[in-house]
Amino acid sequence: MFAFHVRVAPSARMAARRMYSSASGSSKPVVGFIGLGQMGRPMASNLFNKTAANRAGFVVFDVFDGAVADFTKTHDGAVRASSPADVAAQADVVITMLPSSPHVSSVYEQMAPAVRKGALLIDSSTIDPATARRVAKSVLDKVDAVDAPVSGGVGGATAGTLTFMVGGTKPAFDRANPWLQAMGKSIVHCGDNGNGQVAKICNNMLLGSTMAAAAETMNLGIKMGMDPKLLAQIINTSSGRCWSTDTYNPVPGVMANVPSSRDFEGGFAVPLMQKDMGLALSAAQDVKASVPMAAAADQLYKNILATPGLEKKDFSVVYEWLSGLFVRFVRKP
Repeated sequence: MFAFHVRVAPSARMAARRMYSSASGSSKPVVGFIGLGQMGRPMASNLFNKTAANRAGFVVFDVFDGAVADFTKTHDGAVRASSPADVAAQADVVITMLPSSPHVSSVYEQMAPAVRKGALLIDSSTIDPATARRVAKSVLDKVDAVDAPVSGGVGGATAGTLTFMVGGTKPAFDRANPWLQAMGKSIVHCGDNGNGQVAKICNNMLLGSTMAAAAETMNLGIKMGMDPKLLAQIINTSSGRCWSTDTYNPVPGVMANVPSSRDFEGGFAVPLMQKDMGLALSAAQDVKASVPMAAAADQLYKNILATPGLEKKDFSVVYEWLSGLFVRFVRKP
């Protein structure tokens, strides 16, 4: 959800000249997009609009028929596919934006027999690195494949300012780069397949941990008599400053235009943060890395998820949970 700032490599200009070479041999490619959810729909919309003059077609699929119907109704020329395999059979470039590792595994299993030789597959879901490497390996004999999870949230997806953290070979990255530029601002090559996911889960593990720390810090200071705006000002000009205090402060009223000041609506929902924390903890266990602070933060988000009325709130609602103020959101039986 949250971005690095990286200058685009000069090689992207050369890749842009090649991006419209079709696996089927035509001068312009067919583009496919699978997953039209909260993030996928605005990403697909930007991709559709910004590549209109340079593609032969645009094919979409989602398990929810209503999402596909809405997209094709509002994007003249977009075509409904019947399945992931149907997208793979038609498209030269396929972007997937799916909820979890099992979803990605299932979609790639369906696409693998049908995918066009020489196609480009870009998975922007946030999943575990092992799954990212496995699904890429399953198709690399026929296509180029990269994992390209995003940072920037729904706002960045809508504005086309996402950061993409890309894992794959350099040639595959160069092919993917211009397509990602249609949806984002910063495109970062992180190394081989799976490394995009490594960067994403490490970033979000830190984010989840620092938000919990910022929330408990602000709660302590307020309970000891500090004015919350003054405390935030001091922290933000001192060594404790972080993104969770100076850009996304969790205390209502300290900052305008952040979820904490609109009843924690919008933003990055608790289930998504807990999912990413879980991915990080699982990866840490696999490589025997000690992550005690992340484990403690993960437990906090699990506690929030178990509290009726909070499970759909922005993850900064951890402040309300710690302070005890969350009772105002709890649903009555």
